[in-house]
Amino acid sequence: MVTTSSTTGSDQDTYAAGADTAEGRVFTVSGQDWDQIADGLAEEAEERVVVNMGPQHPSTHGVLRLILELDGETVTEARCGIGYLHTGIEKNMEYRTWTQGVTFCTRMDYLAPLFNETTYVLGVERLLDIEDEVPEKAQVMRVLLMELNRISSHLVAIATGGMELGALTVMTIGFRERELVLDLFELITGLRMNHGFIRPGGVAQDLPVGALDEIRAFIALMRKRLPEYAAFCNANPIFKGRLEGVGHLDLEGCLALGITGPVLRSTGYPWDLRKTQPYCGYEEYDFDVQTWDTSDAYGRFRIRLAEMWESLRIVEQAADRLAGLEGAPVMVADRKIAWPSQLSIGSDGQGNSLDHIRHIMGESMEALIHHFKLVTEGFRVPAGQAYVPIESPRGELGAHLVSDGGTRPFRAHFRDPSFNNLQGTSVMSEGGMVADVVVAIASLDPVMGGVDR
Repeated sequence: MVTTSSTTGSDQDTYAAGADTAEGRVFTVSGQDWDQIADGLAEEAEERVVVNMGPQHPSTHGVLRLILELDGETVTEARCGIGYLHTGIEKNMEYRTWTQGVTFCTRMDYLAPLFNETTYVLGVERLLDIEDEVPEKAQVMRVLLMELNRISSHLVAIATGGMELGALTVMTIGFRERELVLDLFELITGLRMNHGFIRPGGVAQDLPVGALDEIRAFIALMRKRLPEYAAFCNANPIFKGRLEGVGHLDLEGCLALGITGPVLRSTGYPWDLRKTQPYCGYEEYDFDVQTWDTSDAYGRFRIRLAEMWESLRIVEQAADRLAGLEGAPVMVADRKIAWPSQLSIGSDGQGNSLDHIRHIMGESMEALIHHFKLVTEGFRVPAGQAYVPIESPRGELGAHLVSDGGTRPFRAHFRDPSFNNLQGTSVMSEGGMVADVVVAIASLDPVMGGVDR
């Protein structure tokens, strides 16, 4: 068997000393035409070869490395190499206050930042035993933001998957619609991503003036544009030919590997935590869990497309509820927990409102002292541990939080669905063609920021 063998780096480099890993030649796939790889293989006596696809290959969703053992163009073994995007977020959170932890975790799955924030904040609120004290308006705003985020995440999944298959029009219109969602995020939170907006006890700021009108205009526009994806893809014989029967993984395999989200629901199993274990008041919204019965890449595409319609339904219901909560609080009343700053979102970004600064600096010494202590030291969380899972665009996302009674997490560990779902790579790919590996990975929709953390 021909396997990888060349050294990486100089033999004189202390930190990257060369070492032969096996006998044979190295074949690293980094986006060039397959003909170039095939020419190299033709020079070898054996047809079986190990190929590194990634970590910079455009079809590996970022810095994912795939180690593929090939017999001709048939994949006989597929393994994932991860860790290229490791950030140390979980460890860093042990050195920051509970509120500052939101700023770290929002950067993990960078396509679904608001879900990262929500699962972490729900865990903190459970440890504080204030779940029933979070204002209704804050919970509705969380649902609204999460469902908008689900739409933007699924748009990227479909857009990048289409790009990898050569359907470039799907890619361009996918990112076109995502920009509309990011514009709404910027209007509401002040930032397009990495928001730090969902805080323990509620959310950072009330909706700005005119936000509901913009949200309703977005809903109306998306209802006109979502059918374009169906027209381009649903019955497209080329698109279906590339996806149907590819990346097969049945219910038994999903349960054995802990795989959730659209991959699990493509087996026909209607497991959605918004229905089975409701949080943030999801039990009060009218929507349907989307399933498919083919257990393949095509079914996962159809589920994501259908889930965007359901998210629009939820966003519309949330907007109607927010219209009746004008002036309601968005943070718990307990000032020992509630983040004291009153934010103002202006043309220069997000910051403290001038009225609030005048109050704490010129009118109330107690407000200034409290602001200082809560921002620098933080609030204390009773000793214990909590795990609150939520349904992210990729499946079950949960934060396991451990408190020793201090102002910082003793331990924060996230169950990211991309990490678990990547276990299905080998099952989906082995026995298929090299080209089908791209489809299988795209149907998983992994985000490496969540995998490596």
